[in-house]
Amino acid sequence: MSGAADFTEEKAQDNSSLLRFTGIWTILHLNGLDEKLLAHDGPVSQIDLSQVDHIDTVGAWLVYRTARNHGAAISGASQEAAKLIERVSSGDSDAATKPPTLSPPLRILNELGEAVTVALTTMAMFLGFIGQVVVAFLSVAIHPSRLRWNAIAQHFEMVGVRALGIVGLMSFLIGIVIAQQGAVQLKQFGAEVFTINLIGRLTFRELGVLMTAIMIAGRSGSAFAAQIGTMKITEEIDAMRTIGVTPIEALVVPRTLATVMMMPLLAFYSCFIAVIGGGLLCWVVLEIPPVTFVQRLREVTPMTDFYVGMIKAPVFGAIIAMTGCFQGLQVGNNAEQVGLKTTAAVVQAIFLVIVLDAFFAVFFSSIGWD
Repeated sequence: MSGAADFTEEKAQDNSSLLRFTGIWTILHLNGLDEKLLAHDGPVSQIDLSQVDHIDTVGAWLVYRTARNHGAAISGASQEAAKLIERVSSGDSDAATKPPTLSPPLRILNELGEAVTVALTTMAMFLGFIGQVVVAFLSVAIHPSRLRWNAIAQHFEMVGVRALGIVGLMSFLIGIVIAQQGAVQLKQFGAEVFTINLIGRLTFRELGVLMTAIMIAGRSGSAFAAQIGTMKITEEIDAMRTIGVTPIEALVVPRTLATVMMMPLLAFYSCFIAVIGGGLLCWVVLEIPPVTFVQRLREVTPMTDFYVGMIKAPVFGAIIAMTGCFQGLQVGNNAEQVGLKTTAAVVQAIFLVIVLDAFFAVFFSSIGWD
């Protein structure tokens, strides 16, 4: 029998149906048969294809879907039809086994386990990346001609010069906040003069370098991740490897070196501006003259506080630069990854800076620099 695709229904004794498909089951001969098969209700036990003259992929899909929806067996299929039905069944995503639905507590534990796995994997990859950067620095030290001074100078401007405005404003306001809060609390005990102690020690030892590192992580670390991630998408990094240029030496080393060198300068600048902000508030609110403020600041702030801040600054700079470059190199082949890895670079850099700051606090306290 030849002609348009069709089917007939024969009832069995158990009230189930046998569907007998006839005609040519190709896309040109279906004529709305898809809707008729979907509208068919009732149990179907068997589908007979013995009277099907020809079948293509679309027809095989309709046969398979009908058999799947009704749990029916397929019989009478030719060798060609059987192969097509097997192919379309293997690509059926709806027929794939769905993962079991977890209860809320198990789902929380599952997500927590996945997050821990991702965190440990990322940390292992980051440690390996730090090793690659160290090797690249040693290679550049052996062959100084491979160091890109122009790139370093450009990053000096981006990381340092262009950050002076926002870092200075932030530090000035932080100095005012420290002085105001300290004055309010110490005023209860008639010890407003110790506000100067609070400003000096807290600024030079902790907040000056820490807030600067957080600001640079959000500003420069994210820029590093976005720049390198965009280069990864546009295949510029692959082109570098093709012409024999090592991406670590060309992209990571200049950025890391520039950030390490600029962080102590920015941290000192931040501390200086914060002290000016705190001194201004002490002058206006507490009526402490600037001369007295500076003299008292020199008496109560030991040089070890300044050393602590300047030791931490380059370490924070290295972590920020390497984190941004690492996340940039992890970008995949779509633009969405650039935003995700840029966000991850900022979060990871700030987290590592705070962890290192806690480590330094314990370390310097243990050696008597407290």
